[in-house]
Amino acid sequence: MVMLRVNGGTFETETDPDTPLLYVLRNEMDLYGAKFGCGLGQCGSCTVLADGTPIFSCLTPISMLAEREITTLEGLGTIDNPGPVQRAFIEEQAAQCGYCIPGMIMRAHALLSHNATPDETAIRSALSPSLCRCGTHMRILRAVRRAAESFETQASVAEEETQ
Repeated sequence: MVMLRVNGGTFETETDPDTPLLYVLRNEMDLYGAKFGCGLGQCGSCTVLADGTPIFSCLTPISMLAEREITTLEGLGTIDNPGPVQRAFIEEQAAQCGYCIPGMIMRAHALLSHNATPDETAIRSALSPSLCRCGTHMRILRAVRRAAESFETQASVAEEETQ
Protein backbone atom coordinates (compact mmCIF):
# COMPACT_ATOMS: atom_id res chain seq x y z
CA MET A 1 0.00 0.00 0.00
CA VAL A 2 1.26 3.47 -0.87
CA MET A 3 -0.03 6.59 0.86
CA LEU A 4 0.07 9.77 -1.22
CA ARG A 5 -0.40 13.36 -0.10
CA VAL A 6 -2.27 15.14 -2.88
CA ASN A 7 -3.63 18.69 -2.80
CA GLY A 8 -3.52 18.78 1.00
CA GLY A 9 -5.25 15.44 1.55
CA THR A 10 -4.10 11.84 1.82
CA PHE A 11 -4.91 8.95 -0.47
CA GLU A 12 -4.08 5.28 -0.01
CA THR A 13 -3.71 3.01 -3.00
CA GLU A 14 -3.11 -0.70 -3.43
CA THR A 15 -1.69 -0.04 -6.90
CA ASP A 16 1.73 -1.46 -7.79
CA PRO A 17 4.35 0.96 -6.41
CA ASP A 18 5.98 1.15 -9.87
CA THR A 19 2.81 2.61 -11.38
CA PRO A 20 3.30 6.14 -12.71
CA LEU A 21 1.54 8.80 -10.66
CA LEU A 22 -0.46 9.98 -13.69
CA TYR A 23 -2.48 6.77 -13.75
CA VAL A 24 -3.33 6.95 -10.05
CA LEU A 25 -4.36 10.60 -10.34
CA ARG A 26 -6.62 10.02 -13.32
CA ASN A 27 -7.90 6.47 -12.77
CA GLU A 28 -8.23 6.29 -8.99
CA MET A 29 -8.53 9.86 -7.77
CA ASP A 30 -10.58 11.33 -10.64
CA LEU A 31 -8.09 14.21 -11.01
CA TYR A 32 -7.95 14.89 -14.74
CA GLY A 33 -5.90 18.10 -14.84
CA ALA A 34 -2.67 16.29 -15.69
CA LYS A 35 -2.96 14.94 -19.22
CA PHE A 36 -1.46 11.90 -20.90
CA GLY A 37 0.49 13.24 -23.83
CA CYS A 38 3.55 11.35 -24.92
CA GLY A 39 4.14 9.03 -21.95
CA LEU A 40 7.85 9.73 -22.31
CA GLY A 41 8.32 12.94 -20.32
CA GLN A 42 8.86 14.96 -23.48
CA CYS A 43 5.69 17.05 -23.79
CA GLY A 44 4.95 18.26 -20.24
CA SER A 45 1.18 17.84 -20.36
CA CYS A 46 1.34 15.51 -17.33
CA THR A 47 3.27 17.97 -15.13
CA VAL A 48 2.38 18.16 -11.44
CA LEU A 49 4.35 19.53 -8.49
CA ALA A 50 6.11 17.39 -5.89
CA ASP A 51 7.12 19.58 -2.96
CA GLY A 52 6.78 22.55 -5.29
CA THR A 53 9.03 21.13 -8.01
CA PRO A 54 7.59 20.23 -11.43
CA ILE A 55 7.72 16.54 -12.29
CA PHE A 56 6.46 14.43 -15.17
CA SER A 57 3.73 12.33 -13.59
CA CYS A 58 3.76 9.93 -16.55
CA LEU A 59 7.28 8.83 -15.59
CA THR A 60 7.34 9.11 -11.80
CA PRO A 61 6.38 5.94 -9.92
CA ILE A 62 4.16 6.47 -6.89
CA SER A 63 6.76 4.72 -4.71
CA MET A 64 9.01 7.79 -5.10
CA LEU A 65 6.32 10.17 -3.88
CA ALA A 66 5.16 8.65 -0.59
CA GLU A 67 6.71 11.37 1.60
CA ARG A 68 6.18 14.30 -0.75
CA GLU A 69 3.34 16.80 -1.15
CA ILE A 70 1.84 16.51 -4.62
CA THR A 71 -0.05 19.43 -6.13
CA THR A 72 -2.14 19.04 -9.25
CA LEU A 73 -3.91 21.65 -11.35
CA GLU A 74 -7.00 21.06 -9.22
CA GLY A 75 -4.99 22.01 -6.12
CA LEU A 76 -4.30 25.52 -7.42
CA GLY A 77 -7.89 26.71 -7.55
CA THR A 78 -11.44 25.98 -8.63
CA ILE A 79 -13.68 27.02 -11.49
CA ASP A 80 -15.34 29.56 -9.20
CA ASN A 81 -12.11 30.67 -7.54
CA PRO A 82 -9.13 30.07 -9.85
CA GLY A 83 -5.62 30.56 -8.55
CA PRO A 84 -3.58 33.53 -9.78
CA VAL A 85 -1.87 31.64 -12.60
CA GLN A 86 -5.10 30.00 -13.70
CA ARG A 87 -6.83 33.41 -13.66
CA ALA A 88 -4.06 34.98 -15.73
CA PHE A 89 -4.26 32.21 -18.33
CA ILE A 90 -8.03 32.74 -18.57
CA GLU A 91 -7.69 36.53 -18.83
CA GLU A 92 -5.03 36.27 -21.54
CA GLN A 93 -6.97 33.55 -23.37
CA ALA A 94 -3.74 31.56 -23.39
CA ALA A 95 -5.29 28.26 -24.40
CA GLN A 96 -6.20 27.15 -27.87
CA CYS A 97 -6.51 23.37 -27.82
CA GLY A 98 -5.64 23.45 -24.10
CA TYR A 99 -3.68 20.22 -23.94
CA CYS A 100 -0.42 21.82 -22.82
CA ILE A 101 -2.04 24.35 -20.50
CA PRO A 102 -2.14 22.27 -17.28
CA GLY A 103 1.59 21.62 -17.53
CA MET A 104 2.32 25.24 -18.44
CA ILE A 105 0.27 26.46 -15.47
CA MET A 106 2.01 24.08 -13.08
CA ARG A 107 5.46 25.12 -14.31
CA ALA A 108 4.53 28.81 -14.12
CA HIS A 109 3.16 28.37 -10.60
CA ALA A 110 6.37 26.64 -9.49
CA LEU A 111 8.49 29.42 -10.98
CA LEU A 112 6.44 32.24 -9.46
CA SER A 113 6.34 30.56 -6.06
CA HIS A 114 10.13 30.80 -5.95
CA ASN A 115 10.63 33.97 -7.98
CA ALA A 116 7.76 36.47 -8.07
CA THR A 117 9.66 38.73 -10.48
CA PRO A 118 11.18 36.48 -13.14
CA ASP A 119 12.72 37.96 -16.25
CA GLU A 120 11.83 36.76 -19.73
CA THR A 121 14.71 34.27 -19.77
CA ALA A 122 13.59 32.69 -16.49
CA ILE A 123 10.00 32.38 -17.72
CA ARG A 124 11.02 30.79 -21.00
CA SER A 125 13.42 28.44 -19.23
CA ALA A 126 10.76 27.33 -16.72
CA LEU A 127 8.26 26.62 -19.50
CA SER A 128 10.71 24.99 -21.92
CA PRO A 129 9.95 21.35 -20.90
CA SER A 130 6.32 21.87 -21.97
CA LEU A 131 5.44 21.73 -25.65
CA CYS A 132 2.65 23.76 -27.26
CA ARG A 133 1.82 22.83 -30.81
CA CYS A 134 -1.01 25.35 -31.26
CA GLY A 135 1.23 28.39 -31.30
CA THR A 136 -0.18 30.28 -28.32
CA HIS A 137 3.30 30.89 -26.95
CA MET A 138 2.99 34.67 -26.85
CA ARG A 139 -0.31 34.51 -24.95
CA ILE A 140 1.17 31.97 -22.55
CA LEU A 141 4.13 34.27 -21.88
CA ARG A 142 1.76 37.23 -21.33
CA ALA A 143 -0.27 35.11 -18.90
CA VAL A 144 2.83 34.23 -16.87
CA ARG A 145 3.88 37.89 -16.75
CA ARG A 146 0.34 38.83 -15.63
CA ALA A 147 0.40 36.14 -12.94
CA ALA A 148 3.81 37.40 -11.81
CA GLU A 149 2.21 40.76 -11.00
CA SER A 150 -0.23 38.97 -8.69
CA PHE A 151 2.55 36.94 -7.02
CA GLU A 152 4.64 40.10 -6.60
CA THR A 153 1.71 41.84 -4.90
CA GLN A 154 1.17 38.84 -2.60
CA ALA A 155 4.89 38.82 -1.72
CA SER A 156 4.80 42.53 -0.91
CA VAL A 157 1.75 42.13 1.33
CA ALA A 158 3.34 39.19 3.13
CA GLU A 159 6.54 41.17 3.66
CA GLU A 160 4.61 44.14 5.10
CA GLU A 161 2.73 41.85 7.45
CA THR A 162 5.97 40.43 8.89
CA GLN A 163 7.41 43.87 9.62
